[in-house]
Amino acid sequence: MTKMRSGENGRPAGAPTRHGRLPEAKAWPTALKGLALVLSVLLISTVAVIGITAVRFSSGIDIVDIGKGDAPPPSVGAYPGGFNILIVGSDTREGQGAAYGKTAGTLNDVNMLLHVSADHSRAIAVSIPRDTIVPVPSCEDDKGRVKSAMSGQPINSVLSHGGLGCVVATVERLTDLDIQFAGMITFQGVIELSNAVGGVPVCVDGPMVDAYSTINLPEAGEYVLSGAEALAFLRTRHGVGDGSDLARNASQRVYLSSLVRTLQSGDTLGDPVKVYQIAEVALNNMTFSASLGNITTLISLAQALKDIPLDQVQFVQYPTQYSADFLKVRPNKPVAGQLFEAIAADLPFQLAAGETGAGATIDPKAPVTEPTAPPATEEPTTTETPDATAPTAAEPEVIEGLEGQTAADHTCSVTR
Repeated sequence: MTKMRSGENGRPAGAPTRHGRLPEAKAWPTALKGLALVLSVLLISTVAVIGITAVRFSSGIDIVDIGKGDAPPPSVGAYPGGFNILIVGSDTREGQGAAYGKTAGTLNDVNMLLHVSADHSRAIAVSIPRDTIVPVPSCEDDKGRVKSAMSGQPINSVLSHGGLGCVVATVERLTDLDIQFAGMITFQGVIELSNAVGGVPVCVDGPMVDAYSTINLPEAGEYVLSGAEALAFLRTRHGVGDGSDLARNASQRVYLSSLVRTLQSGDTLGDPVKVYQIAEVALNNMTFSASLGNITTLISLAQALKDIPLDQVQFVQYPTQYSADFLKVRPNKPVAGQLFEAIAADLPFQLAAGETGAGATIDPKAPVTEPTAPPATEEPTTTETPDATAPTAAEPEVIEGLEGQTAADHTCSVTR
């Protein structure tokens, strides 16, 4: 750990914090969400890294069929139009080492949908909380066997039910979006990735100490985290916000936004050794859909992603609400409807001020940055007086109740 400098939203008032509570003797599964979110960022800001260096690893790419075909896009230029990528985090212990223990099943504890707009100017990463109750459509598993539909299931049970293809089908039904690409990752790579990028700066607004995750940041300020300490930060639930899994999601967005800034810095992508190490970590810890797992596709997606400004990379949480007994998490359909209508129509949207979530807050020492200017327009060829009655371009819609931040937002984790 390197110390650099010193320095609620949430459930209804009076409601017990029960969401995301896990037996403390089985703490390792809680690490998965942080790891998968971290590695998924590679598909936002460093697909170019993978594409450029993937030839070295192409023979070892792990491929699974999700029923989307494997025809590559054009061999030259950026991927045409918009696209959606689903990143799934599996809690499998296979090949993960003895330190992670054993598990009876395989859960998809992370489900992050990345949408890139048709003009490649924006990217939105939507994280679906693992306990969200959703309908599961009839689907085919990885071996082509038909799996029956189910109703009212936590989304993290779908991978065990029918594999990656069934998770894709479930998220497509939930969001009403077509998902062209998918990747699945395990939790082994978080230590390797944080080391490969040289550590990630994170800000906390007070002491963050949690014996369960082993994180120990003794005072408010900014720390550069790598290795096991980065994993401990991402695992901690008891140390942030109201102690819920949703608060931990918000705290993890603090890390994710900083990771994107780190990855896009010249010190990272300008260092060939780091570039190579990052690509190796990603490819060694991911399974790709057949539609995604070839070099042509990776390079094509890289061309579409590489120039998206930080303030146009949004991390948001799928809108949810508690059941009446506060024991289940269900979709907040009105807010989710607004979100996915905007995504489907490629319309920009804004978050309401302060909607960072119970586990995060704006860093009071954040640098002031100017928002990205709109695309330049051609100068008029006449000297006509502008029509004062002509409508002006509308501001992006504010989606009230949607939690998240952009990669340009400097935030701090809220400690307990």
